[in-house]
Amino acid sequence: QVQLVESGGGLVQAGGSLRLSCAASGRTFSSYGMGWFRQAPGKEREFVAAISGSGGSTYYVDSVKDRFTISRDNAKNTVLLQMNSLKPEDTAVYYCAARLRAGWGPFMRSHNSYHYWGQGTQVTVSS
Repeated sequence: QVQLVESGGGLVQAGGSLRLSCAASGRTFSSYGMGWFRQAPGKEREFVAAISGSGGSTYYVDSVKDRFTISRDNAKNTVLLQMNSLKPEDTAVYYCAARLRAGWGPFMRSHNSYHYWGQGTQVTVSS
């Protein structure tokens, strides 16, 4: 069983920054591919970023490239999402997800590739 707990959401003005954190349980955290997804009201859950177990590979959705950075600290069982130059369209509930199966590839962009999810943290960007 893996538990994921997100934190760091909040209200920020456009152009501002937030850093989301996801604390994960589990002794083999470094084996998990991790992802961040978001869901805005009335919209489907959207892939944001993913990172491999070692941290050496990442994927981003085009809309956040050059603004968001995903990273991980396997010693602390933590995944971070640094969000800069935030826009009102980034407003959503952000979810952390863990994949417990080996492998890395474009499938990490699909929510179906993940086995555990956090409860989500709200990010609101005002214009």
